[in-house]
Amino acid sequence: MATAAFEELVEDFEFLDDWEDRYRHVIDLGKAMDPLEEALRVPATKVDGCASQVWLHAQFDDGSLHFDGASDAMIVSGLIAVLRVLYNGLTPAEVVAVDARAEMGRLGLNDHLSAQRSNGLRAMIERIRETAAQTA
Repeated sequence: MATAAFEELVEDFEFLDDWEDRYRHVIDLGKAMDPLEEALRVPATKVDGCASQVWLHAQFDDGSLHFDGASDAMIVSGLIAVLRVLYNGLTPAEVVAVDARAEMGRLGLNDHLSAQRSNGLRAMIERIRETAAQTA
């Protein structure tokens, strides 16, 4: 159950032949995000379980999720950007229903992230899902 924006991202990744190109594209997506306001980089928005520093600020406007985030690691910033494409605009019930591992697998990311990055990605997904579940 992916959004049209995520389907476009999947198509973009299908044109990238190798992992290094995909890795660079993820980093570029992170660089293209607007920076997270310093005022939102607080303990309440910090995601535990990530090797790097990660902050996610989620809110629901008109019943749909909108979140921003930041990290001190370029690849993690890119993963945040990918998660934004995956989740932003969904209702809380839709967020909880997304099989994020399967969707990320469509991008070819599951097999190429280090164990630490995979753990951090899972932590970010869990934070997003918990936020949605509390709102539902």
